[in-house]
Amino acid sequence: MLINTKLPLDSDRLQKQDQTLCLAGMTWIDYEKFDSEEYPGYRVSYFDGVITLVSPSKNHERIAQTIAILVSAYCRKFSLLYFPLGSTRLENKPLAGKEPDVSFAFNTDKDIPDLAIEVIFSSGSLDDLNKYQAIGVNEVWFWRNNKITFYQLQKEYRKISTSKLLPNLSSKTLENFVNQSLTKSPLAIEADFLQQI
Repeated sequence: MLINTKLPLDSDRLQKQDQTLCLAGMTWIDYEKFDSEEYPGYRVSYFDGVITLVSPSKNHERIAQTIAILVSAYCRKFSLLYFPLGSTRLENKPLAGKEPDVSFAFNTDKDIPDLAIEVIFSSGSLDDLNKYQAIGVNEVWFWRNNKITFYQLQKEYRKISTSKLLPNLSSKTLENFVNQSLTKSPLAIEADFLQQI
């Protein structure tokens, strides 16, 4: 956790919210020094001289994992080859680096995923699209305030209502199931999801 819980802060609230630290005036070389082995549990990104470290909350992780489970279920149902890349560090040196919450390549394994998914619980922003554009990720999904928005990279990202990668899936449908993740087991959510798509 980035903030010491011995501070006079509500530790329960800290457990439910992401902890974020932004370091300005940084270089790509500084970014490369942040090793996942030294900073386990943190997601690190770099863009425009700013390094951002995020320690995801329990709720953040639950939502991200539910989305990953539903994407995997979709692929199994429609026999779409998929290669989960998780939070693998993505880079376009020295412009941008990002560790998504969840990511997938489809049809063939790739170094840069076709899909990156971000949960904006109490950290992150749509500015992450700039990082993903510099890296060249085809489609990015954001969950924020109980809404899921899909973006497809053309010359820049454009909002779309139905995924181009998973064509039977709309953002509205996915949103309805993902928003159950804080109160229901992914097993029950997945069963209902597979019946609807």
